[in-house]
Amino acid sequence: GLAGKVAIVTGSSKGIGLQTALQLVQEGAKVTLCARGEEQLKEAAAFIKSETGAQVLIVPADITKEEACKEIIQKTVDHYGRIDILVNNAGTSSANPFESVETDLWQTDLDLKLFGAIHTSKAAIPYMRKVGGGAIVNVTAVLGKTPPASSLPTTVSRAAGMALTKAMSKDLGKDNIRVNTVCIGLIRSHQIELKWKKDAPELTWEEYSKNVVGPTIPLQRIGETLEAANVITFLVSDAASYVTGTSVNIDGGSGGTL
Repeated sequence: GLAGKVAIVTGSSKGIGLQTALQLVQEGAKVTLCARGEEQLKEAAAFIKSETGAQVLIVPADITKEEACKEIIQKTVDHYGRIDILVNNAGTSSANPFESVETDLWQTDLDLKLFGAIHTSKAAIPYMRKVGGGAIVNVTAVLGKTPPASSLPTTVSRAAGMALTKAMSKDLGKDNIRVNTVCIGLIRSHQIELKWKKDAPELTWEEYSKNVVGPTIPLQRIGETLEAANVITFLVSDAASYVTGTSVNIDGGSGGTL
C-alpha cells in the first residue's frame, strides 16, 4: 500500500530499523537506509535486495550531527525526488544510576535520540509539504513512560521523544503531516541475543524467550522485530490516515500505562 512513496529509516542497518525498511520496500516504497557503519549498511541493502529484488539508497551518517541529518534528506531528495515517510529509529540503550551519569553521556544520549529526530524531521518537513503531507514515526521506549531505577539517560531521552511527538503533531496537522511514536518493550535484538547466549546457552531461543523472560510479560515471550515493524508500517500508511499525536506500546503488555 505504499507504492510511489519514499521513506527514510534511521538506524536501519540491523534490528527493528532493518526489518521496518524491508517491510516498507515490500509494500512498494522506495527507501533510504542510514546508520553510522557503511559496511553494515551495504550488508543491509544486499539483504533487502535478496528478499525483494529492490535497490535501496544507503547514506552513512552520524545523526548526532545536524549537518549529517540535512545530508540524509538532501541525498534522498536528489535520488528519489521526494520524501513521504520518516522513521526516526536510531538509538542505543544506556541505562545507569542517576549519580553515575556524567554530563557527556547525557549530551551524547540526547544528541542521538532526541536531537537526531529533531534535525532529521526539520529537514524533511518542507519536502513533505511539497507532496501534500507525510508521516513521521519516532521510535521511543515504553520505559520512558514509567522510568525504573538505574535507567538513565535513556528513559529521559525517550520521554522527551514522546513530548516531541505530541508537540510536532499539533504543529504539523494542518500540513497533513502525521507524527506518532511507538514505545518499544522487549524486542529481540543483538544485545538480547548476547545476554541469552551468556546466561542460558543450553536453552533454545524459544525456551529462553518463554521460560526465562516470558513470566515478566503478559504475552509470555520476547517480541520479534517483525512485530514492531508491522506496527510502524501501519502508522506510516494510509490505513492510519486519521492517527496522529499518539503512542503505541509494542511491549507484549508489560508496560504500566496505556
